Amino acid sequence: MNIVFHIGAHCTDNERLLRCLLRDAAMLADHGVAVPGQGRYRKLFRDTFEGLGSATAKEGTRELLLDAVLDGRIAERVILSNPSFLCPPNRVFEEGALYAMASERLGALGRIFAEDQLEIFLALRNPASFIPDVFAQSTGMAFLDFIGGSDPRQIRWSDLVRRIQEALPGARLVVWANEDTPLLWGEILARLAGVEGAAFAGEFDLLETIMSAEGLTRLKAYLEQRKITGLSQRRRVIAAFLDKYALEEAVVEEVDLPGLDDALVAELTASYEADCARIGSMTGVEWLAP
Repeated sequence: MNIVFHIGAHCTDNERLLRCLLRDAAMLADHGVAVPGQGRYRKLFRDTFEGLGSATAKEGTRELLLDAVLDGRIAERVILSNPSFLCPPNRVFEEGALYAMASERLGALGRIFAEDQLEIFLALRNPASFIPDVFAQSTGMAFLDFIGGSDPRQIRWSDLVRRIQEALPGARLVVWANEDTPLLWGEILARLAGVEGAAFAGEFDLLETIMSAEGLTRLKAYLEQRKITGLSQRRRVIAAFLDKYALEEAVVEEVDLPGLDDALVAELTASYEADCARIGSMTGVEWLAP
């Protein structure tokens, strides 16, 4: 079986990808793809991780998990999405590292599903906005406790990508920058689903949150009238319409954290962009970019 784990990161698509796929659950089921609701597996996987640690999974663990997830459905591909697969928000910078628990948890997945083909999907985000937004989800914590001694200037997503590859050397790894998601939305959906040429009901779900109603209507009409289906063409058209019709309050990220001034934001942004370029050149990584 192909088992797809969309592991976040936190504060990227805000679970919109899963909701979009659930809208097409019936269509995807016809292609042998199951999209279970999160209620079927979030607590189950968390309890399994906590009970397993670095030990070998007990015989039957895989079947138990899949039975609970699929609930009698037959599927060749199952898509599981949870930004807290690696850890909850308050532990993102535990031990002074970005997602320090990744190796242990993904290693556990590799042992449990050793006979399956695993696929890992991960969206990255500029630390300048990622840090304050994840901190906002970590209620009841002081910032110094949350950041765990990490230096924001030294945060590198490429380190996490490398650890993912080490933990799951045989897995497919698909990565993109969250800032590019509006231009990649349809492609991300298609790759998650593994269905060529599928038409998704939620193809414009993200754009309708960041583009004026007039602009979205004009975009849909333009794409339909011109019969634009190629990915690169669609990206260019979407970028042009966003340039004209984007809602400024929806696309300009607020950065609000003590000590995070304009100079540090610029430094973090430059480092992040260089890190994305580094990841894009890494062997074994499918880097999605406009």
